[in-house]
Amino acid sequence: MMSSAPDNIKKLSIIIPCYNEVENIAAVIDRVAAVDVGMEKEIIVVDDGSVDGTMKVLEEIKEQRKGSEILKVHFSMLNAGKGYAIRIGLKYATGDIVIIQDADLEYEPEDYPKLLEPIISGKADVVYGSRFLMKSRPKGMVFMNWLANKILALTATVLYGKHITDEATAYKAFRRDVLDSIELTCHRFEFCPEVTSKVLKKRYRLVEVPINYQGRTTLEGKKITWWDGVVAIWTLIKYRFRK
Repeated sequence: MMSSAPDNIKKLSIIIPCYNEVENIAAVIDRVAAVDVGMEKEIIVVDDGSVDGTMKVLEEIKEQRKGSEILKVHFSMLNAGKGYAIRIGLKYATGDIVIIQDADLEYEPEDYPKLLEPIISGKADVVYGSRFLMKSRPKGMVFMNWLANKILALTATVLYGKHITDEATAYKAFRRDVLDSIELTCHRFEFCPEVTSKVLKKRYRLVEVPINYQGRTTLEGKKITWWDGVVAIWTLIKYRFRK
């Protein structure tokens, strides 16, 4: 059972960066909207220049939910990257806690209470939903992706002295003041290593909780590549030694 939110935590912002997710975006929004988080929430969708009809679907959803305060949609004409879309979403977010939600249905919004509990109870400033706290390999994750994630987690652990099992998880929850205290410059998938580096350098309390996960393949729309893994490792190293 989730603790009651303290008086200074009244609203949750869910930022959904999306690019070419015409098949999934409506279902993601519906599932996010349906989750009971015990507080007011807002959904901020940032379309990163989709060319597959996602924008049209979002326009239809906006019209259907006209007058609702829960949904905000921002459209970008250029594909600037996931990190940039998250930064745009943060400009519109008004919640006391922020959760990042991918638009591809690999992660389950029903896990939000797990992510929120450590922050609401005062045990954490930042919460990562780990795909590796379960006993078995995450569903749908091929061996090379599993290995890359393990290397990233080990790199972060060694560089920052904080044991992390899933640095690259898309499910991250933050107290808003934590995000306000760091400057993000990311554009693509380096959001994860950049925010991890800056959160740990400032010694914020970061905890991990187990989450459900159903991976998908490149053919099914997965967009991250091996090069993004190289950039992630470099980003972790770069910010460790940058003043």
